[in-house]
Amino acid sequence: MIHHTMIVAFDSPIPASELEQYLKEFEELVAASGLIETCVVRPHLRVPGDDHAPVAVADAIVQLGVSDLDALEASFAMPGVGEFIGRWQARHPYKAIWANHEPLA
Repeated sequence: MIHHTMIVAFDSPIPASELEQYLKEFEELVAASGLIETCVVRPHLRVPGDDHAPVAVADAIVQLGVSDLDALEASFAMPGVGEFIGRWQARHPYKAIWANHEPLA
C-alpha cells in the first residue's frame, strides 16, 4: 500500500461549510474514480501555535491509499480531477503539498 498524504491550505480563510463541501466533493470524486483503495479527509484542528507556523497552516488533510506507484500515478489523471481543481481554485484559491509514502505504522 502506498499513501498519498496531501495538505491543503486555502489562500484566505473560507467558511466551514465551504470546507466541508470541498472535502465532500473530493471524496465523491475519488470514490467515483475506482482508482483509490482508501480515502480519508479531515479538516485541520487549529491551535494557537498555528499563528507561528513558518510556512503555512493547513485547512485540511487528505490521505489516499493505492496499491502501488502505478495506481498512484494514474490517480493524478482520474476523471474529473482537472475540473474539480479548476472550479475550487476559481472559488477559493489554495495550495497543496503532498508526500507519497508507505504506511507510517
